[in-house]
Amino acid sequence: MIECSINNLTKLFGANKIFENISFDIKTGERIGLIGQNGCGKTTILKIVMGIEDYQKGDIAIRKDVKVGYLNQIPLFDKAATTREVINLAFEDVYKIKKNMKVYEEQFIELQGEALEKAIKSYGRLTEQFEALRGYEIETMTSKITEGLQISDVMKEMLFEQLSGGEKTRVILAKILLEKPDILLLDEPSNHLDLVAIEWLEGFLKEYKGSVLIVSHDRYFLDSVVSKIVELEFDKAVLYLGNYSYYVVEKERRFLLEYKKYQNQQKKIENMERQIERYRIWGVMRDSDKMFRRAKELEKRLEKIDVLNRPIFEKRKVRLGGNMVSRTGKIVLETKGLSKGFGDKNLLQDVDLNIFYQDSVCIVGINGSGKTTLLKLILGELQPDEGNVKIGSRVKIGYLSQHVVYENEEQTVLEYFSRLHNLSLGEARSLLAKVLFIKEDVNKKIKSLSGGEKSRLKLCSLTFEGVNFMILDEPTNHLDIDSREVLEENLLNFEGTLLFVSHDRYFINKVADKMMAIENNRVKTYNGDYTYFLEENQKYLGKQFSQLSIGISKEVKKLPAQKPQNKLVNVSVQAKKLELLEKQIEEKELRIKELEEAMLVHNAEATTLRELFEEKEIVDKELQTYYGQWEVFYIGKQWDK
Repeated sequence: MIECSINNLTKLFGANKIFENISFDIKTGERIGLIGQNGCGKTTILKIVMGIEDYQKGDIAIRKDVKVGYLNQIPLFDKAATTREVINLAFEDVYKIKKNMKVYEEQFIELQGEALEKAIKSYGRLTEQFEALRGYEIETMTSKITEGLQISDVMKEMLFEQLSGGEKTRVILAKILLEKPDILLLDEPSNHLDLVAIEWLEGFLKEYKGSVLIVSHDRYFLDSVVSKIVELEFDKAVLYLGNYSYYVVEKERRFLLEYKKYQNQQKKIENMERQIERYRIWGVMRDSDKMFRRAKELEKRLEKIDVLNRPIFEKRKVRLGGNMVSRTGKIVLETKGLSKGFGDKNLLQDVDLNIFYQDSVCIVGINGSGKTTLLKLILGELQPDEGNVKIGSRVKIGYLSQHVVYENEEQTVLEYFSRLHNLSLGEARSLLAKVLFIKEDVNKKIKSLSGGEKSRLKLCSLTFEGVNFMILDEPTNHLDIDSREVLEENLLNFEGTLLFVSHDRYFINKVADKMMAIENNRVKTYNGDYTYFLEENQKYLGKQFSQLSIGISKEVKKLPAQKPQNKLVNVSVQAKKLELLEKQIEEKELRIKELEEAMLVHNAEATTLRELFEEKEIVDKELQTYYGQWEVFYIGKQWDK
């Protein structure tokens, strides 16, 4: 079933045409990746579907009663609203029903006779609505999504206004996912998420029953989630029935096929033109009208041919180049016993790193684990609480921060680059053209550049300066897929040493040959790419699970009584307590469900309904107590690891 149909859409901003003749459908349950170069109108398409952007030609048809959800801009809320209240807006209708149910429940004690019967019937209808909207599952659904997106209980109680931009995005994403729209529009959903949260989101979207339209530059994410790619070009939307990897292969196959057709047509046209010329020569030589008529007939046939445009596979891309990279010593970076904390929070503890010449190292870890802090310690922007950082001989460091800032943003791109590197305007223009600052682009003021353009300018400066140890913090941020691929190729050809932080797994797999993961305030090194890192983690988790299973299967009395600190004893005892709690929770949840079903059956019997309601309240309180005990044991168990 078609949920949304887009037909021959044309969009203009002022006199500038963004795109035209764009057509594609969103069908029930489809997960579509919308890709294209920066500025081609991907976000505009999402806004048009959502109804917050107009268009000049074409039409959009959305199936009746279809609910659309959109993640992009952060809406404004009351300044006093907590994060929990913002998330709960997803269940606004459900909470209204629950509030009305509570009013009736309080009235049951006082009402009698006909008034009581009427209230019971109204309560029954509300209960049915509440159950249909899965009201009894609100807490479970909310916990699942907030835990997956790493929205802690502490964050839930904070004012939404006090959260960072990334935290606000995660909260709004949680709210939208809880609303379960029929069509989910996501604009760069993996931004502001760490690797763990991204992988959780992938799993969630794979199981999502609605339709999903995703704008993303995360190729690994697109590979994992989508089953159809729509590539947006200026005058058409091209469909590919597969994930991103399929798109790459299929696009090249189509290009080669189109290029072959183009070559064959060009040969045919050349042959016809040569034959026309021959007929004319023969007509002159033989004084033959017949030869001239044939030439004229062939010319008419040639004019009727619909000439194919030459297929273009490669668009203009960033080409980073620079001075020759000088050789460093074997050891580029060494840290010993490095520790850093802020207040009561200890971020890094006893970090020992060794990075060698031509290593390409990626640092990974959950948000807030200290990745950027570690880079700042290496760069000398922060001082360690303990330990030291040693930079190798002949090392020249270049740093690209996550948010690029320039001292004087009133300068134009050309003024900045030529003055910084003492170049003539012609030389500066030539180098800037390699990173797509061409014609009037070089006269833009730096303050008017986008985040991606600022990053491109900074990368151009670093490569020109001939740095041999490049430190990059989220280098693919703000870059479209084409530019990311070129950045990958340039970094692969870089003859120096790389140290970078990134959440782009496709980029990591392509560029990194060593992974450093921040785990429990320490850094663990993996000598391989991201895939190897994942495999090693799976092996470790499998081993831990095996050990836990062995511990549970052994009887406590058989373990040495004189060593209560033994980890196997603790694991076994905790596991048994956890197992008992989970069984008790399951029993209470089952009893609540039975009581709710009984309340529906006896909704016309006041006395029975009151008794069932009172029992449900008691069981619910017991269940909340068990939940609290379970959390204490579970969290304690996680920390012990």
